[in-house]
Parts: sequence; structure tokens; C-alpha cells
Amino acid sequence: MSPDASIGDGSSIWHLAQVREGVRMGENCIVGRGAYIGTGVEMGDNCKVQNYALVYEPAKLGDGVFIGPAVVLTNDTYPRAINADGTLKSAHDWEPVGVTIGEGAAIGARATCVAPVMIGPWATVAAGAVVVKDVPAYALVAGVPARRIGWVGESGMPLQPGADDGAWVCPATGDRFAESNGTLTKEIV
Repeated sequence: MSPDASIGDGSSIWHLAQVREGVRMGENCIVGRGAYIGTGVEMGDNCKVQNYALVYEPAKLGDGVFIGPAVVLTNDTYPRAINADGTLKSAHDWEPVGVTIGEGAAIGARATCVAPVMIGPWATVAAGAVVVKDVPAYALVAGVPARRIGWVGESGMPLQPGADDGAWVCPATGDRFAESNGTLTKEIV
């Protein structure tokens, strides 16, 4: 771990993990064995980054984000080892772009998020998915490329259609959601 990283109280970093300079990690975070957290990455409180995940800068993770084992958050839109003239690329030859993940979202094992993309709050990316476009809040996406296959609630459980009113309902919490134009909004009771 870099001495220039800011690590919140109660956070733990496991064996062989690499946390680079300028990282800002909130309270009660867990970084698993062999994970990589790139320079300047921002993590909210209560995040979990599982073993061997690669979180490249300038990623931003909201509070309560789950990053599964071996997930990759990329940062280079046009990756090359060399420049067009054949010289080795350096850090000054490209501009990193990041993945932004909203509060409570979960990225399943071995999924890849190709920057720049935004994963909305409470969304779930299925294991092995490849995300190449923004994911709305509460969406459940899967496949290569990832496509929305359903909706999930804050519990992570798939939402069920409500009784004849067009609403979606969380089977775990009873929370109700309204769908409009490809987005989901939690109904306030």
C-alpha cells in the first residue's frame, strides 16, 4: 500500500493487494488478496473489492459497491503499447478514462466494464458480462455485450411484476418501483 493513499477507519487490505498513491478509500472497505486499486481511485464507505479484481484509475465507486473476484474496470479507450511512430507509449501519451459505479451496485465475478461507462445505483452486472454502455439504476445486465435482462431491488433480488398496476416489486423488501422510458424509479410511500 502506498503511504500516499488515504484509507478510512475500519478498512482492511489483504495480502498481495496493491493500493496506489492518491487512492481515497472510505471507512469499512475490504480489498481482497491480489486486487489492484489504481492511482487516485475513489471508493466510498463499505465497499468490497474481491480477490484479483483490477480497478484502474480514474474509477469512482459509490458507497456500498461490490466488485466481484477478477473483475476488470478498464481505463483506456484506444489501448496500444506503442505510438503510431513505433515508440513505447508512456503515461503522457494517453488520457485515462474511468468507470463510475453508483451506490450499492454490484459487479459479478470476471465481468469487465469498458471505460468510459457509468453503472447506476443498485444495478447488478452479471458474472462474465462485458459492459460497453451505461447501465441504468436498478438494472440487471448480462452477456457480451451486456444487455438489460431485468430489474433488481436494493436487496439484489430480481424484481417481480406487480399485480395489474405495471409496477415492479422487490420480493425481499416489498419496495415498489415504476418503469418509464427504460428507467426505474423507487416509489416513495
